[in-house]
Amino acid sequence: MARFSGNDLREIIMEVVSSVKQDKASWLLESPEEVVREGVYDPGILKAVFTAGGPGSGKSYTADIIFGVRDDEGDKIFKKSSVLGATGLKYVNSDLLFEKGLREAGIDPSLLGVIAEEDPDLWDFIQDPTDPGSIRSIAKQKLSKIRGYYEGGRLGMLIDGTGKNYTKIARDKQRLEELGYDTQMLFVDTKLPIAIERDADRDRTLGPEKVTKLWTQVQNNKERFKELFGETFSVINNDEFGPPPEEIVKKINKLASGSVENPLGQAWIAHELEQKSKKEG
Repeated sequence: MARFSGNDLREIIMEVVSSVKQDKASWLLESPEEVVREGVYDPGILKAVFTAGGPGSGKSYTADIIFGVRDDEGDKIFKKSSVLGATGLKYVNSDLLFEKGLREAGIDPSLLGVIAEEDPDLWDFIQDPTDPGSIRSIAKQKLSKIRGYYEGGRLGMLIDGTGKNYTKIARDKQRLEELGYDTQMLFVDTKLPIAIERDADRDRTLGPEKVTKLWTQVQNNKERFKELFGETFSVINNDEFGPPPEEIVKKINKLASGSVENPLGQAWIAHELEQKSKKEG
């Protein structure tokens, strides 16, 4: 992999700042492509599936397979759709928006590992969670706006994350359940050497050091997630690529497509049906 010189990095910083200043407002403030106003009978209503797994685990790919949005060759059937198969779940992940922000700034995602090692200032500009103007922060702001539409309609969601922050997921789970959602987690597991090897083959590589740190954080939360989600926790070992176990596929789809069990969700549905009845009457 090519390495940056000091001059190269300074030039990139100038290009990034210029590009983001011009483009940040336009792509942050865009309205969602799908402004969701779906009904109480829609599939996936009040269902939230969390994913967890370190870099290179294949969690996003595995979720796609489980929810039937990839063909036999592994290609996405609907490349631009945010809906996951017959479940109606909406895909919630800031990575696509983050990568769009990188492209807008002229940054090659495959060089993130190099930037992280060689220029902490540029890395902070890209990734710093405390800076509302960083590319990562802007991506999360836009995702929050889109997710607000989903939650307002109590639409089903696949919340795709690494699981490195247990407190954040536990808090998110509780908040969604207070809105009436049924929740579950899909944990996709791999050994560390495999995670490092797969990361090296990705376009947006992190490098062995960051992969190891992130993998360790996720592994440290595995048993806690199992306790938190209980019977709605599912784990798949993905050291070797292949179809997920059929029993896990059936379990996850049954939970995602079944009737709402949360009493608060049942009350919300009853209220919505009552309002529809009044309007139609």
